[in-house]
Amino acid sequence: MNILEVKNLNRRFGAVVAAADINLSIAEEEIVALIGSNGAGKTTFVNMVTGYLKPSGGSILFRGRNITSIAPREVCRAGLCRSFQVAQLFPALTALENMMIAFAMLQVDESSYFKPLENSQARKRSLDVLESFGIANHADAKVGTLAQGVRKLLDISMAIVSRPALLLLDEPTSGVAIDEKFTLMETVMEGVRESKAATVFVEHDMEIVSHYASRTVAFYEGTIIADGPTNVVLTAPRVRKFIVGELQEAAITATHHD
Repeated sequence: MNILEVKNLNRRFGAVVAAADINLSIAEEEIVALIGSNGAGKTTFVNMVTGYLKPSGGSILFRGRNITSIAPREVCRAGLCRSFQVAQLFPALTALENMMIAFAMLQVDESSYFKPLENSQARKRSLDVLESFGIANHADAKVGTLAQGVRKLLDISMAIVSRPALLLLDEPTSGVAIDEKFTLMETVMEGVRESKAATVFVEHDMEIVSHYASRTVAFYEGTIIADGPTNVVLTAPRVRKFIVGELQEAAITATHHD
């Protein structure tokens, strides 16, 4: 059964076409990678699905409900949550305080200026989540002082606490050291497996894609040029020509610049 159905989705910025007739379905508990070079339309797609960017045309159905025009908060409360390429956190607050805010947002209708954010129950369950993601030792550290990998895990864990039916991750391993990327991704996927959320992740690292995605969707110039089992998509001629080759060249260039 499909949890997400995107039909004829389009997005234009003046004369620039960022997405052209995107048709894509995601099944329950499916793990899907979105690949493509910079500017291919991957993040534009994620932003449209999560309500941060309104499409120029087309429709987005989540669990059969049309969510094309609703606000990001309502999209999240419907059960579709996301993380960001650059972690969206409160840098002046601690990791624990950020997590307690995530829990408080789940009870927004019950929130009150007279009701404290922190209490023993909120603290315990926030610590439990940090522990499950292996970052409890950073609970009392200000987020602005944390390493990129820790911030990524915190951002993703805050998205998962609402138990979404569909989770979208925008480049979960970007900015993370090479020797830490699999450890981080394994921690993330353990949380995903526990929550049983369908997961779509944008990724430039083909090792991560090959290891964790059963299905891969390839974007090029705002369109989908391949969609299918990961091993098939990554060996498709157009994907190798327009995406995999470009990403490998970019990785070599970045290595030479380090």
